[in-house]
Amino acid sequence: IMSILPFTPPVVKRLLGWKKGEQIGQEEKWCEKAVKSLVKKLKKSGQLDELEKAITSQNSGTKCLTIPRNGAAGASLLVGLCVCVCRSLDGRLQVSHRKGLPHVIYCRLWRWPDLQSHHELRAIDSCEFAFHTKKDEVCVNPYHYQRVETPALPPVLVPRYSEIPTEFPPLDDYSHSIPENTNFPSGIEPQSNYIPETPPPGYLSEDGETSDHQMSRMDAGSPGLSPNLQPVTYCESAFWCSISYYELNQRVGEIFHACQPSLTVDGFTDPSNAERFCLGLLSNVNRNAAVELTRRHIGRGVRLYYIGGEVFAECLSDSAIFVQSPNCNQRYGWHPATVCKIPPGCNLKIFNNQEFAALLAQSVNQGFEAVYQLTRMCTIRMSFVKGWGAEYRRQTVTSTPCWIELHLNGPLQWLDKVLTQMGSPTIRCSSVS
Repeated sequence: IMSILPFTPPVVKRLLGWKKGEQIGQEEKWCEKAVKSLVKKLKKSGQLDELEKAITSQNSGTKCLTIPRNGAAGASLLVGLCVCVCRSLDGRLQVSHRKGLPHVIYCRLWRWPDLQSHHELRAIDSCEFAFHTKKDEVCVNPYHYQRVETPALPPVLVPRYSEIPTEFPPLDDYSHSIPENTNFPSGIEPQSNYIPETPPPGYLSEDGETSDHQMSRMDAGSPGLSPNLQPVTYCESAFWCSISYYELNQRVGEIFHACQPSLTVDGFTDPSNAERFCLGLLSNVNRNAAVELTRRHIGRGVRLYYIGGEVFAECLSDSAIFVQSPNCNQRYGWHPATVCKIPPGCNLKIFNNQEFAALLAQSVNQGFEAVYQLTRMCTIRMSFVKGWGAEYRRQTVTSTPCWIELHLNGPLQWLDKVLTQMGSPTIRCSSVS
């Protein structure tokens, strides 16, 4: 069978010899086209040798291979230590009808074939044109990126139940209040660790480091505590989250248990699998016209990532999604019940394990109910197309036509172990605790 490509230059064959993973059929042909496309771009500016040097030496000390993000197609140039490639207006590179972020494409091809998302990559310090810098060129040298590792969470030191203070601060009750609203990205401070837009059309910050500053202010211990403490460690769950789908106040279908680090929740009618929760096939005898109309606009829905101890939600739909995440709200200093609107093509970090660990370590010294209150942090609600809150006609999530609820299983199980170690509270938890 003749190759779909009439001629494969020797340099392309050499570079393909270094690709990772096994690809067959159309996937193998696509990889060949991706390499040929990059070779063509870099050859025009005389940087092809630098590409081959980077791939064959597998050395992070090689130069940046960069493509200008808004230049003419095929343009490339060498700037400083980076070789850059031209970037399309939406930030993605198209190879044979398939679009992807250029640095992700080539990191997947030459280093990590199981790479799912740009969230899994972090640039090395010496990379001048790393993806997150938002410069006019973006580096595609696969050895200028590292795989994000999940940081280890320190165990929480829990006092025995007899040593827990008997007086607790009153619990906040937001169950009957109307949530505030914030628009994304205008509600986010420009100096935060978050760069609002995600490709397309912009970038997501990869630093994720402001939690270190926040955690430095959260004292994990109390000098007056008894030294008789029991460490309770965090363990990952087999299913990192469980997702329930609702129409108004009625749950529809079975709970979806997520085992993959990246998955989509969409409105299509394909059978669900480990990486996809399709809502289109779910039936409901009580479904009304408003719900039916909303379901038609869910489209590609939302993509959820769990990477490096952080959870992200990316709006793939042509309509906005609306997210209520207490963990995210605390990070930005919003009211705990605030609902954030995420426009199409943007994403938001909706949970951070390290921030939660710091809160938990702080809360154990405030008593059983203070810890129990953190269960709210582990539940995230998200509506499609229609928002809710003070600025909307619908003031509760159960008034929205289509919404999902995420339960983060790892943090919830950690809370359960901590509460078990603490023992029963001396004051009964209320129904809204």
